[in-house]
Amino acid sequence: MSLPRVVVFGEALTDIVQTTPGHWRGYPGGAPWNVARTLSKLGIATGFGGAISEDSLGEEIAEQSIAAGLDMRFIQRVKADPLVAVVPSSAPPTYFFAGEADLRFSLDALPEGWLDEVEICHFSCISLAREPLASLLIRTAEQAKAAGKVISYDPNWRNLMTARYREETFPTLGKLASTIKLSDEDLKNLYPGYEEAQALQALRELNPEAQVLFTRGERGLTLYTAEGTHEQPALKVTVADTVGAGDASMAGWLGSGLLGITDLQQRLVFAAACASVSCSHAGAYSPTVAEVEALIAERGR
Repeated sequence: MSLPRVVVFGEALTDIVQTTPGHWRGYPGGAPWNVARTLSKLGIATGFGGAISEDSLGEEIAEQSIAAGLDMRFIQRVKADPLVAVVPSSAPPTYFFAGEADLRFSLDALPEGWLDEVEICHFSCISLAREPLASLLIRTAEQAKAAGKVISYDPNWRNLMTARYREETFPTLGKLASTIKLSDEDLKNLYPGYEEAQALQALRELNPEAQVLFTRGERGLTLYTAEGTHEQPALKVTVADTVGAGDASMAGWLGSGLLGITDLQQRLVFAAACASVSCSHAGAYSPTVAEVEALIAERGR
């Protein structure tokens, strides 16, 4: 069995959400896992490099990973409490994290030769703010970069990220990455006190050669490259919810290039369509190429 073209490193977790007072519901998620699952649904051979628990919560993540077609050789099952995000309120969002299964991830358990075959390594979210996993993944990114692999990075700011993350982790990954995806909210947290234009300029100076995919929700996407800027409006749909939309756009951007789309504007359209299809379904929905192409064709009329 051949090895995947993309490995997404980080956490998979269960969101435990209070839907109404006293009523809770669990949803498998985690930004890196969402990106991996969407890439696989788009037909890209993908591995999710992360550890999940052996209990029922981990089993649901494993089952959905299999259903999405992820390479299960990269997912590690461990005897540890499951990682959960407890969400007492969604509006405004309040949350905290518990569990440690994600922290048990080991590079030694990955398939032999994976680094020789992989084309893109993607890193994001709280996995880069939880030790000892964070240091392990930063070393992995450095090794992959040294081996000539493309590094993709989405900071995906969360409340457990500290000044150390802002001052050390973010610039380290930012300088390694060929692609940096971040939202307007991420930018505000990474560059507090900056106007948006100032923050974007500081980000561009951090790594002038990187492609920066900047997302603004319903206001669309902007791509910054060393050669210029490309704008893409959001593709309007009836929104069920926006959970996972940013992850879908990230996967759409990476996946479009691997699917052979070379024109940057067409890749932006594909990424925007991935986000919109995701928003038209409840939960962190992973679109297929057929769904994405159907939406593009419909909005192109």
